[in-house]
Amino acid sequence: METETLAAVQEVDFSMLALFLRATFTVKLVMLILIFASIWSWGIIIQKFINYRIARRESEKFDRAFWSGDPLDELFDRLGPEPSGAAERIFAAGMVEWRRSHRSDGNLIAGAQARIDRSMDVAINRESEKLNNGLTFLATVGAIAPFVGLFGTVWGIKNAFEEIAIQQNTNLAVVAPGIAEALVATALGLLAAIPAVIFYNKLSTDSDRIISGFDSFADEFATILSRQLDS
Repeated sequence: METETLAAVQEVDFSMLALFLRATFTVKLVMLILIFASIWSWGIIIQKFINYRIARRESEKFDRAFWSGDPLDELFDRLGPEPSGAAERIFAAGMVEWRRSHRSDGNLIAGAQARIDRSMDVAINRESEKLNNGLTFLATVGAIAPFVGLFGTVWGIKNAFEEIAIQQNTNLAVVAPGIAEALVATALGLLAAIPAVIFYNKLSTDSDRIISGFDSFADEFATILSRQLDS
């Protein structure tokens, strides 16, 4: 009897595709959601690594130009009011407000320093939103994907027990396929969640460092302008 049961189990196809095709609609839907979440997460992860690398490279290039000793007005004229780099846009925001704060006679309008600071803060907030865009999805996947997978597993096991009751047969050939299908949902949940959590923490740290660099530059630039205001 045991030999017949083992032979029946060996005849069952336990490949991922076969397990998916045999699963019920609900379990299939859970699997598809988790697969989509995993693919989307990896897309965000790869895109963020590229974006952060570009942002760091552009910041380093701009820092060299900013501290080269060239007049800031000349640097701004070369870059224009809408440059491509994030650090350059923060600099441009401050310079635009700096120039707007001058009257036709050359004197400064009162409150220029505060307006320049606010302009750069707004620019930093915009860049921060761009850098952090998509990280919320990674956090969401990392938090809920295991529970979505667990739901698929519970549902699959429920169906396996229903199949046992219908066939009134508890041998391994009847139980194993349903249990295997159910466990695949948990595996997919973990497959989606683990990279999402790891890279969310990594990318959040990288984003904070880049934004901290923007804040430091804005403070240094504001100090330079403050000296000119006081002179």
